Amino acid sequence: MSTEPEPTEKTEPGTRGAAPEPEGPGGAPGEAADGGAASGGGGEAGVTGGPGDDADASARDSVSESGDAGAGESADGASAGGGESGAAGEGVSDAPGGGEEPEADAGKEADGAGKAQPSEAEAELAAQRLERERIARRKAEKQQPVESGAKLSGKAADLLAAVRAVESGAKPVAAVFSEPEPPRRPAQEPVRPRPVSAQATGAGGAVAVVGGPAPGTVEAVQRVLAEGGAPTALAPQVAAALGEGADEELRADPWQLLRVTGVRPEQADGFARELLGAECAPDDERRGRAVTVWLLEQAALAGHTALEMPTLTAALAQRGVPDPDAAVQSTIAEAEALVFQDALDPAAPEPAEDDEEGAERPVRILVGLERYALAEESLADGLARLINSVPKEDGSAEDWERAAASAEGSAGELIRAAAAGGLVLHTGGQASLTEPAALLTAARGLGLRAWAATHGPLGRDRFSALLQDDRQDGTAGSVPSDGTAPEQPRTRPVATVAGLLSGAEGPGRDGDGAFDLDLLVVLDAPQLDVETAALLVESMPDGARLVLGGDPAVLWSAGPGRVFADLLAARICPQVASRRPDPGPLGELVSGIGIGELNQVEAPGKEVVIVPVRDAGEAVHRTVQLVADSVPRALGVPAEETQVITPGHGGAAGTRALNAALKERLNPGPGRFGGFDPGDRVAYSPAPGRTLPGAVVGADADGLHLTCAGEPVVVPKERVEQSVRHGWALTAHQAVGCRWPAVVAVLPGDATQALSRPWVYTAFGRADRHLSVVQGAEQALPRAVAEIPAKPRTTRLPVLLRTQTPASG
Repeated sequence: MSTEPEPTEKTEPGTRGAAPEPEGPGGAPGEAADGGAASGGGGEAGVTGGPGDDADASARDSVSESGDAGAGESADGASAGGGESGAAGEGVSDAPGGGEEPEADAGKEADGAGKAQPSEAEAELAAQRLERERIARRKAEKQQPVESGAKLSGKAADLLAAVRAVESGAKPVAAVFSEPEPPRRPAQEPVRPRPVSAQATGAGGAVAVVGGPAPGTVEAVQRVLAEGGAPTALAPQVAAALGEGADEELRADPWQLLRVTGVRPEQADGFARELLGAECAPDDERRGRAVTVWLLEQAALAGHTALEMPTLTAALAQRGVPDPDAAVQSTIAEAEALVFQDALDPAAPEPAEDDEEGAERPVRILVGLERYALAEESLADGLARLINSVPKEDGSAEDWERAAASAEGSAGELIRAAAAGGLVLHTGGQASLTEPAALLTAARGLGLRAWAATHGPLGRDRFSALLQDDRQDGTAGSVPSDGTAPEQPRTRPVATVAGLLSGAEGPGRDGDGAFDLDLLVVLDAPQLDVETAALLVESMPDGARLVLGGDPAVLWSAGPGRVFADLLAARICPQVASRRPDPGPLGELVSGIGIGELNQVEAPGKEVVIVPVRDAGEAVHRTVQLVADSVPRALGVPAEETQVITPGHGGAAGTRALNAALKERLNPGPGRFGGFDPGDRVAYSPAPGRTLPGAVVGADADGLHLTCAGEPVVVPKERVEQSVRHGWALTAHQAVGCRWPAVVAVLPGDATQALSRPWVYTAFGRADRHLSVVQGAEQALPRAVAEIPAKPRTTRLPVLLRTQTPASG
């Protein structure tokens, strides 16, 4: 029978019904919130509820059956599982009773001291400008674009001709289909759009505010929104999306309102009816184009970089577009989407040029947004460059072999692979992090400028602790041969991916805009979406080495793509699989989940505890009891080091309900700073897909003051609603890249549809010393582990890689 540590006092039942935290029309950490929505005539819905509320999850489902639940974190559903994709697992063993209290602080994340740094948004924009200039020079040197696929005929050929003709400047659709096919333009660098972001502050507390849309533009948009019966609060978002002249563009094409996150087609229809009157019709070309782009954006939220043509046209028909094919053609003709052909069987021979029978190689037709298409092409270009270039001769072969021979197990294999190749993949669990740490130490001992990058600051601090002392003479802690005292250690060479790209962390960039390094080890590689991966790879200097490492069983990136999984499947470079297992009962449990088995494990130290519950209300009650009393008393882990993880934001046992109850018990207060009080645990999202756990320090005229991994952050008050949530409870996507001494995984019965093997693996794997499972999912948990793998995502990266790099076997 499952057991749990007995509480010393009862949690008041009132915690179950605690008032939810205030919500606004913006987004939320780790999700693209469906905030404001237009309302129009005919009883159209108005602005939706709080951050991420009422997301149009059904739209993403209708877009493709292969939508990845893991990226569904972008929005909440009505149930507890409606937010993020993934799933939860079962397989925890009965933990024997007992009251022994083990050591409390093993595995706690180290908080580094905060230091002054430039505005995050300004630094990222500056880095992007340099990167765009560098990539533009690189692309200008190329004479031919990357080719993929084969010959087409009929509608497929028309569509491909349309996009190529539009790219060459010939826009009219009628002319497109009768003109010769011009060559496709080369891929350009991906440019990541950034929201108006809150800034990280230094010790001095200075805040640099990034300017938003001009006040005059916002006012003009407000007047147009009012005419159409839409909330004027959407004006800043519309102005930011459409730019200067947004009011005129919106009046000319009311369906451009769909550019605002959270607005759905039926709401844009209502707005259009109010503005256009009798001219508004379902077969309006403007509506067809806008809905097509909206569906492609929804597909990106589900993890796809493109959609197959039949899937897209079927989704358009479901959204009331009378002629889906014409809508897609119009979207391509207006350069709002691109069309591609990919061979279904890459091994099939190309048809001969003089083949009179018109034999064709089977292909699939894909449609995607330009930003993701260019990101994938840029990423494939950069990876091919790394693979085909000769690494710099840093250190002799004998030195590398000596370093590999001194390392243990597969760490030696990793060092040898990095010595010989420009791109290496490394897979393994938490214990395997010692292997890239050994590589980094060895490389710096050989004189290389070697750095590592992690998904978030907690992972950065954890990995830093694994490194040996790194001395300024580059000898990794050795004593100088002349007998003098060793120099003082300097900052360990570990940054976050976001900090590395923005220039706020890391080695900086050289005169060409590339990273000023010789070796980069990127941990948490499964969390790289195509745009981030493209920026990283294009920033690598020629002759440098790139090692991508991570656990392939965790949830994929919150953004579109599955870069690490695609690279593993492509087998275009050396791969080193760690043979170092994660230790203890938790390691045994999580390893089993990774191969689809939910095993019972012996847990003599209360490492794993099952807490059965009947309903969501009891799940909330028992979770509060565990965090506030049982775990601290029985295990010595304080409440601030225990993290609650649940499948989604909404529902009776989602993050909102759990955070309200936990705040009432652990840090009650009036929420006088936009719903927050000093001491509240929070999840801060400076950009979509990035979540930083932290705590509230205070608030003033500048905004809400937080501390995240020991660094001070000020969130402007206009950004608080959409970028800060309470953080006692997180989703698994928000928790990726972090670990805590204790984790309480909450699996309510109404979240069973969100459970999958990657979700369970990720949630359970966040625990260092103790895992409590509040189990209301019953048999859905073992079924998810055994039968529900990650949902596939439609991407083009494998095809692009095959055209440029040979498989390594």
